[in-house]
Amino acid sequence: MKNLFVPILIFSLSFFVCNSYVVLGRQALVGGWKPINASDPEVIDIGKFAVTEHNKEEKASLKFKRVVKGESQVVAGTKYNLTIKAADGTVENNYEAVVWDKPWQKFRQLVSFKGPIKL
Repeated sequence: MKNLFVPILIFSLSFFVCNSYVVLGRQALVGGWKPINASDPEVIDIGKFAVTEHNKEEKASLKFKRVVKGESQVVAGTKYNLTIKAADGTVENNYEAVVWDKPWQKFRQLVSFKGPIKL
């Protein structure tokens, strides 16, 4: 039993230190939402994808204008929660889209698309 005390103590302390490090904000938490750069080309591509998929599903004709703001969440891939400005004819509105992206599998799915919304 004495032979296990030191390894268990070291493991317990290292676990405590690592978790404290994450809690203190030194590392992004898996599952936590974090802000994104709305002008990042990858984010813009995901915004365009959301509008295109919505148009296919709903037989709509929205035209993507820009990503207004958003946040990402690390899951099995990355989930993006975006506010998108899109035009319906001559009227521009904001919409909220959630997209799940797994680039290593070439997988992208529109989870939800809501709007128009008010900011």
